[in-house]
Order: sequence, then structure tokens, then C-alpha cells
Amino acid sequence: MKKRGVVLCADDYGLSPGVGRAIRDLIALGRLSATSCMTTTPHWPREAALLRDPGRSADIGLHLTLTDQLPLGRLPGIAPEGRLPSLGRLIRLAYAGRVDRAEIADECERQLDFFELRYGGPPAFIDGHHHVHQLPVVGDVVIGLYERRLRHHGAYLRYTDEPLAAVWRRGLAVGRATAISVIARNFARRARAAHIPGNRSFRGVRTFTPGERFSEAFARFIAAPEEPTIVMCHPAIPDDALAAADRVAGARGEEYSFLASEDCTRLLDGLGVRITRFGG
Repeated sequence: MKKRGVVLCADDYGLSPGVGRAIRDLIALGRLSATSCMTTTPHWPREAALLRDPGRSADIGLHLTLTDQLPLGRLPGIAPEGRLPSLGRLIRLAYAGRVDRAEIADECERQLDFFELRYGGPPAFIDGHHHVHQLPVVGDVVIGLYERRLRHHGAYLRYTDEPLAAVWRRGLAVGRATAISVIARNFARRARAAHIPGNRSFRGVRTFTPGERFSEAFARFIAAPEEPTIVMCHPAIPDDALAAADRVAGARGEEYSFLASEDCTRLLDGLGVRITRFGG
């Protein structure tokens, strides 16, 4: 039986040293095929150096960050006090037409510049922390940035417009997954019309509640993939920096433990799924 491929992408590389260590371990084990990098954290320069490896078998992407963290430059409109807004506030500003396009464009450009400076080359793909790359105005900026700087490198975008019937059948974080899919629709339609490559199916949205077991959720995420499928995950080895920055450090540790285990290998084999890079 021919195995069907999924791109298993770990988000938030650079958030803390423990996140970086977990992701590098899993890439070396062949349990991840992509990771998206936050360039706004103080850990990014060192973590970027540890990630550089010409033989590394994973897509290394840019995780555009416009919520919660410190921006790389001044943003008087959305971050007047020097910290990026919460996701809820950014969504409200974007849909109310109160986001300055030039301000967003400058910050996205800075984050891409800093990725290339520290990693040593362009990203293989672009996505967004909290999927913000698909919001009104932000999405326009991302498409323009892609056309100017990434198309000729063969980069791709992450689309999160999973069919709602598939979201409901999986029965995991249905409300959150539905909202993420609906918000993505207009961006995905325009980007695909511009022939920007990306995934056809997106999975991995969780509630991160105590009763949610990652091994069971993961089995649903990888079942019957439609190529190319991106499955998002958030593994980490919990550390003090992560605990200070994130409320789900324990859940991230559970993800790392399962993905590094033989139970993960057996699950993949049993479902006829292989972890592959985009286009692989």
C-alpha cells in the first residue's frame, strides 16, 4: 500500500530554547518535516544558528508574528505601548479597517529581513502566529511580499481554509477550527488565484484543555490526508522561558513526548501515513 504524505509542521520555533531543542530533535528523528520561526523573540539569533544545517530534511519557514510579542520596529497604530496586540484586538482592528497597511508592511518586511539575516537564506514558506497572515490588510501585505521576494525561490504559503464538513467530522476544537477556516477563505481564494502554491488541507487545531489527549487528536489529524496536507503541532521541552511566555507549556511537552515515541511510529504505519516535506 502506498503511504499518503503529510507535512508535519511545528510552529513557534524561537519562542524559547526548549521549543527549539524539541523541534530540532524531532526533525533529526524524521518526525517533523517543517517548522515556522518567530523572529521577534530574543532567542531567535541563537536558535537560528542552531537550526542552520544544509542537510536538514525539513522546510524552514517564517512565522509572521503580529500578536502578543514585541515587534521589531515601532508600530504606533497597533502597538502604541510597544507590545503587539492580543489576537482578539488585532482581529477587531483588521475587520474594522483600522490597520495601517504601511505599518504592517514595514514590520513584515523587518521580520523577513531578520529571518534571512540570521538563518542565512529565504524561508521555504510563510505562515502566521495565530494565523494572522490571512487577516484583512495583513493578507494583502503577505501576497505582495511573496510576489516581490519569495516567488522566485519556490516558497509556499500555509492556507487554513479546511472544508467545514471535514472540521465537523473530526470533532476537535470545532468552534476554533471553524473560525480559523472561515477567516482564511478570502485570503486563500485570492492567493490561489495568483497561483501561489500551498496546502489543500489544514489540520492540527486543538483546545489545549486538560482532558484532550494529543495522541488521540493526532490520530484524527493524520487520518486520510488529502495531499498536500499540513498538520500543525506545537512540541516543546518545557523550560522557564516557555512558562513565562505561554500558558500551554505542559501540553507542548506532551506533544514532544508522543511525537518522539515509538507509539507515534506505529500510529503512522498503521494509518499508512508518511511525514514528508511540501512537494515531496
